[in-house]
Amino acid sequence: MKKVYLDNAATTPLDKEVIAEMTNVMENYFGNPSAIHALGREVRTLVEKARKTVSGLLNASPSEVFFTSGGTEADNTAIRCGIAAYGIKHAITSKIEHHAVEHTLNTMLKNGEIDKLSFVNIDEKGNVDYAHLEELLQNNERTFVSLMHANNELGTLTDMIKVGDICEKYNAIYHADTVQTMGHYRHNVRELKAHFIVCAAHKLHGPKGVGFLYVNSNVKIPPMIYGGAQERNMRGGTENVYGIVGLAKALEIAYAEMEEHQTYIQGLKDYLKAQLIAEIPGIAFNGETDADKSLYTVLNVSFPEMDMADMLLFNLDINGICASGGSACSSGSNIGSHVLNGINADPNRPSVRFSFSKYTTKEELDYVIDKVKMVVKQNALA
Repeated sequence: MKKVYLDNAATTPLDKEVIAEMTNVMENYFGNPSAIHALGREVRTLVEKARKTVSGLLNASPSEVFFTSGGTEADNTAIRCGIAAYGIKHAITSKIEHHAVEHTLNTMLKNGEIDKLSFVNIDEKGNVDYAHLEELLQNNERTFVSLMHANNELGTLTDMIKVGDICEKYNAIYHADTVQTMGHYRHNVRELKAHFIVCAAHKLHGPKGVGFLYVNSNVKIPPMIYGGAQERNMRGGTENVYGIVGLAKALEIAYAEMEEHQTYIQGLKDYLKAQLIAEIPGIAFNGETDADKSLYTVLNVSFPEMDMADMLLFNLDINGICASGGSACSSGSNIGSHVLNGINADPNRPSVRFSFSKYTTKEELDYVIDKVKMVVKQNALA
């Protein structure tokens, strides 16, 4: 049976060049980068070279890049430490953020670490209401704003420049969750006005368990993890050296090949969308799908009502198709996707997120279309 991987928004396969870089480190560099002897110093050089590579691609200073265990830790550090550093009591986010943001802010509210948590209005496509964001910021208190660049389920993009301008106007601290877009768009931190952006290497053909947090030099925050002087006293714990090297290599490759891959992957997305419209009556899409409004690696498909809708993903899986999805909740016992709930998606329509990478092929999509047609026909309502 053919196997087709279309869950790249969850994680991506490692690039062979990344594997080679990491293998070299694992085989030849075992010293602790905090050690002062020669073996330690040569490993420290690898870490700092990777930091310089990452910061250069972002147009940042090396001192603004801190390596983490991934996007969740980076988000948590930005939110918890950014709010603590400035005694902020009011945070603004949306109801379709990643759980790394949503759960963190809700817990901080519950524990009294903030007094108020506001949610900016979102339309039925997942677009931020910028006028409402400005309304929420019109007070005399310093506020923390956390909004993702591209929604991980829908693909809908938020205008980071516009959010940054609004936050600057009201002296707000701005955290942009860029996990889904790092390596897919060029992030020039000197233009963004974001105080924090984040990365998880495994979203861009790098290794799992490593990422980074960019902290604008104008912001000073305390550590979230204590225990040692690593990361310039900002994150205790021996560095994941081969992971860090792999991250830097993956980001370097992504930037070098970005325009080529964007054109190629956008073509795949457009093709799958067109074929689904042509072949399946009543098909629809969650979130924005136009190229200028949507992350080109994600297409969230809303299927017509069908028998055994909750088995759709399973049926795709047994046909060799790896994807993800869910539905909006239709009852208190069905939690469903908080993102689909947040845009008031129809709870009777099952949804599947297909997400692509540079390794996806048109031939694979033809196979997917054929199998999707079969599954939908088999489960069509009588």
